[in-house]
Amino acid sequence: MKKVIYSFLAFLLIISTGCKKDFFDINENPNSPTADAITPDLILPMVLHQTAKKMATSYDFAAHWTGYWARSGTYGPSNPLENYDVTTTYEKDEWVNGNSSTVYNPTVSWYNILKDNDVMEKRAQETDQTFYVAIAKVIKSIGFMYLVDEYNNVPYSEAFDLENAIQPKYDKGQDIYNDLLVQLDEAVILLADADIIVNTGIENADIMFSGDAIMWKKLANTQRLKLLLRQSEILGAAPTAELAKITADGSGFLLAGETAEVNPGYTQAEYQLNPFYDTYLKNFAGSLSDDFNRANNYVLNKLRSNNDIRYQYYFSEAQTPLGGNTYFGFNFGFVDTDPNQPKAGNSSNVAGPGLAKSAIQPQWLFTSMESLFLQAEAMQRGWITGDAKATFQDAVRESYSWLGVADAETAANTYLAQNLPIVDYDGATDKIRFIVMQKYLSLVGINNFEAWVDYRRLGVPTDLPLSLSPSRNGRGVPVRLLYPQEEYSFNSANVAAEGTINAQTSKVFWDK
Repeated sequence: MKKVIYSFLAFLLIISTGCKKDFFDINENPNSPTADAITPDLILPMVLHQTAKKMATSYDFAAHWTGYWARSGTYGPSNPLENYDVTTTYEKDEWVNGNSSTVYNPTVSWYNILKDNDVMEKRAQETDQTFYVAIAKVIKSIGFMYLVDEYNNVPYSEAFDLENAIQPKYDKGQDIYNDLLVQLDEAVILLADADIIVNTGIENADIMFSGDAIMWKKLANTQRLKLLLRQSEILGAAPTAELAKITADGSGFLLAGETAEVNPGYTQAEYQLNPFYDTYLKNFAGSLSDDFNRANNYVLNKLRSNNDIRYQYYFSEAQTPLGGNTYFGFNFGFVDTDPNQPKAGNSSNVAGPGLAKSAIQPQWLFTSMESLFLQAEAMQRGWITGDAKATFQDAVRESYSWLGVADAETAANTYLAQNLPIVDYDGATDKIRFIVMQKYLSLVGINNFEAWVDYRRLGVPTDLPLSLSPSRNGRGVPVRLLYPQEEYSFNSANVAAEGTINAQTSKVFWDK
């Protein structure tokens, strides 16, 4: 945990250079940065941008493990991605900052984002800027949820107490989830009473909702529902007390057309492009960014065999499709050992026209269709009131609309009207998994992490193929990541207290 301080120090280093390339030059005199100059309105844009960027671009491994993406034949086998033999260095930038050739574009960890967020919250508390405090609590609930979903028990209560706990203890995943719900309770209360005038610069600093308290409450409520549904298989009964708080607030959830997305001013310039576009399609110079990730035949076949045209929006047509094996240019299969498998140019990239629409588009953080699917599942479980079938169908329609499908409503209705098991709500024997399967098909490349969560939580998709890597040796899709080697080096006593961790068997608390 020593490295948790690096992000904020790097933040200071960036502004001290006075460089014009970065979005977030935050002092009037960039040559004299001081701690007092780092006010909440100057920290918030960085926190929101980095949170959205991480959620959209850090989960390639989840996309591969859950059948969304596969490796192009331009590259050789990639382990542990393909043999599931997770190590203490694999995906460690979820916990500690990754390497970067430049200070302006590092791979930022959750702990570093959350450290900046914690600084913003403390500064806002000192000046009674409660809107910023509320936002910090919502972001805290998102970031720590991801950490728990990846590692189970993690440093939480002492994570940022650098004066008294440079080697922080680990909190139980269940205890962290419980407190995250409390954080959201407090956020909604603060938002209800926040005075915009007191919260200096909130309309500009809030690059997601421009200081709209109602939208922040909707996001908080939707995030609260997500935390509760994560625990669906371990709760003995509906979490009525928590759900009653959402009802009492009255703001509801994110609805159609209400995707939470950020835009600090993305432009066609180095370090300033939309993160998803920059990572998976083209860089500022117009060169292709990603020759590794390609469409997986598993999800392609699911979509194509059910006359679901969304595959044309999730993926792009291959530049040079191989003759005799094409369907809109999509011709790449699951990871295998065939040396003749399609190369990058012969297969479809993962930044289709429905995802990478432009270099300057907003970056999604929590989409409207995911919110609707969460609501449909909660309705089907009897947790909240409403028509589960109608909400499920609205979620599918929203997916088509969000992707920019031509005549989206008609196309979605045509898809839903088919006499096929994938859309036959009334005929589904297990309606919870039925809803979640359609959620899986609606978040391809958009929220890869959610697919990994639902596979562990509910076993959806039920027919997910495993890697054909000859070195897999019977291993299944990992149920968690391993603590990074830095923890064993710098926080050895606390990480050792967690015992022997196995990525195949040491499950997250909600995974039953």
